[in-house]
Amino acid sequence: MLRSIRIDAVLVQAVIAGALSFAHLHDLAEAAGQTGWKAWAYPISVDLLLVAAWNRLRTARRDRSAWTWFVIALFASLGANIATAGLLDLGDVPAWLRILVAGWPALAFLGGTLLVHTPAAKPTPARPVDDEPPATPPEVDVTRTDTLAPALAPAAPELTPAPPQPAPGTPTVPAALLDHARKLADAHQASTGAPMPADVLSARLGLPAPMTNAIAAQLQLT
Repeated sequence: MLRSIRIDAVLVQAVIAGALSFAHLHDLAEAAGQTGWKAWAYPISVDLLLVAAWNRLRTARRDRSAWTWFVIALFASLGANIATAGLLDLGDVPAWLRILVAGWPALAFLGGTLLVHTPAAKPTPARPVDDEPPATPPEVDVTRTDTLAPALAPAAPELTPAPPQPAPGTPTVPAALLDHARKLADAHQASTGAPMPADVLSARLGLPAPMTNAIAAQLQLT
C-alpha cells in the first residue's frame, strides 16, 4: 500500500509555502501584540478567508465580492511575508500596523460570512425553442388587381372543303367504286411518285369512258 503512494512535487511545494506563510503571519501578529494562542489564530484566519474566496471564484468567476475578499486575504498574506523579510523592525511595530492586526478578526469574519451566505448569481437559463414567440406572418396584400379577361368569341368551326360536284350530265359514281378508284390512285402515286393518269385508271377499272372520266374528275386526276 505504501508503494502506491506517490509524492507530488507540487503538493510538497504547497505545504512548504503554506508553512512559511503561516509562520510569517504568526510572527507578525505576535510582534503586533497578539501573544499566545491569538498569534497562531491569525494565520488560520487569513488562510481560511483565502480558501473561501477561491472556492467562491470557482463557481462564480464574475463575482466581484469574491474577487475583493480574495485580494484582501492575498494582500494580508503577502504583506506579512514581506514585512518579516527584514524591511520592518518587529521589535518596534508602528501603530497603524497594530491597528490593522487588531481589526483583522472582524474583517475576516465579515468576509467569510458574506462569502458563505451570499447566494451566487444563477446563470440565466436558455429559453427553449418552444417558448419563443411565434414569428409574425408576413402581411399578404389581398387586393385583387387582376381583371377579367374579355370573353373570347367562339372559334369558327373549320369548314371542310366540299368534294367537287360532277358536271351536269355526268353519270353518278357509286361510293364503293369511288373508294376503290381512290385506293388504286393512291397506290399508283405511292409507287411511282406521280398521279395516276386517267387512261391508266380506265384500263385498271375496265369501265366505259364516261364513268372513268367522272371518277377521274372527282379524284382530280389528269
